[in-house]
Amino acid sequence: MNNKNRVLLVEDSTSNATVYKSYLMDNYSVDLAMTGHDALTMFSSKTYQSILLDVQLPDMSGLDVLRQVRSENANIPIVIITAHGSVDIALEAMREGASDFLSKPFDKARLSVTIANLIKEYELSQIVKTYEKSRGRSEFFSMVGSSLPMQSVYNIIESAASSKATVFITGESGTGKELCAEAIHKSSPRSSKGFVALNCAAIPHELLESEIFGHMKGAFTGASSSREGAAARAHEGTLFLDEIGEMPLSLQSKLLRFIQTGRFQPVGSSKEVEVDIRFVCATNRDPLEEVKAGRFREDLYYRLHVIPIDMPPLRNRNKDVLQIAESFIKQIASDENKNFTGLEEDVAEIFLKYDWPGNVRELGNVIRNVIVLNNGSKISSDMLPHPLNGNNKVRLTDNPPVNEPEPTNDRVSVESSPKEKDGDRIGFQLIDDIVPLWLAEKRYIEQVIEKCNGNVPKAAAFLDISASTIYRKRQQWEAKSA
Repeated sequence: MNNKNRVLLVEDSTSNATVYKSYLMDNYSVDLAMTGHDALTMFSSKTYQSILLDVQLPDMSGLDVLRQVRSENANIPIVIITAHGSVDIALEAMREGASDFLSKPFDKARLSVTIANLIKEYELSQIVKTYEKSRGRSEFFSMVGSSLPMQSVYNIIESAASSKATVFITGESGTGKELCAEAIHKSSPRSSKGFVALNCAAIPHELLESEIFGHMKGAFTGASSSREGAAARAHEGTLFLDEIGEMPLSLQSKLLRFIQTGRFQPVGSSKEVEVDIRFVCATNRDPLEEVKAGRFREDLYYRLHVIPIDMPPLRNRNKDVLQIAESFIKQIASDENKNFTGLEEDVAEIFLKYDWPGNVRELGNVIRNVIVLNNGSKISSDMLPHPLNGNNKVRLTDNPPVNEPEPTNDRVSVESSPKEKDGDRIGFQLIDDIVPLWLAEKRYIEQVIEKCNGNVPKAAAFLDISASTIYRKRQQWEAKSA
């Protein structure tokens, strides 16, 4: 394939055309037009990076050609060729939009330098134009932010949207990888079909294969009926595999074959199902480090890592944090029937200086915490939870704190029976009351949900965690209790 810049040479003299073409052909792909009509026809049917245009043509003036080209493309470099001493024509051509002019005769060096400089200037202007166009974009589907790192993400999504190529999204937890995947789907030709998201970290390993590929009735204990998996539901749409680094190696080989062939077998079935799917996956780990550690198949990595997108952490997105905060305030205030409309100036400064280790997810939790627990029109610094307020105390409710027993210095002998001394304590709990940590966590979270009248997102805001974390823990509790 010829990747040279294409130049349109418009010259009615065969001898001159031969010379000029020989000057250019080492560095450019040159098309020759010997009339003004042919030049306009070729210009409308092909893309050129520059035009070398003689003023004297047999059917029309080169200036007429110049005007017509400029009406269709205001930026393409056009070099006018004039006879020696035709200064007036050259000046008129410049007024009509010519980029430069050359007086006959001229040598190869002069022509080459002129064309090269104009094309370079043109390419730079196109880059600046693209940047200026994208710089004002503060939202892209559900993603919010106008920083340069996010403009790069938006541009990659737009470029890759029409393709079927697999997209591999990396980034820290909470940076918005699922929102990125949704934007890829919504901007693609598959937008009218299903977007199926599966979090590989939230599903027990022994159930993950069934969740992806589905299963037949009786395939395993508890499979009382056949069930369609994510792969079948995503037919003609997009399958998003989040936290793919958590997928066990035994299943990675089956996923690799599925991606290669587009066919899979539901668990317990002897028949293959063929589907048409766009794959998007994501991880908050370094995938190459996972490959080196032997936790991720190298062949699967290279099959998935076709179009990489790295979601930038919030600390690298400058004032995006304020735009995202305003968006959260509008959304959450509406959900909670509160009157908050924005941030006080000192809060904006705090937000800009804070490192946001939890990224956008942490910001959303902070905004929800403040709006749920307070009233007002602007978020002020005294409303902020730890660590943004510099206070180690975390206020979950407006109720007065419960007085806890003073801790003791009693030590528990591992050789003694738990019932030998009623006074033996660890912290303030009797040894008889000790329960597994997961069960204590379960009871506490359930108590908070009950106090919030069953509203899980509201409970999550009080606990300073995401609602998805609660749902995931519920699945883990059910597995432990089974």
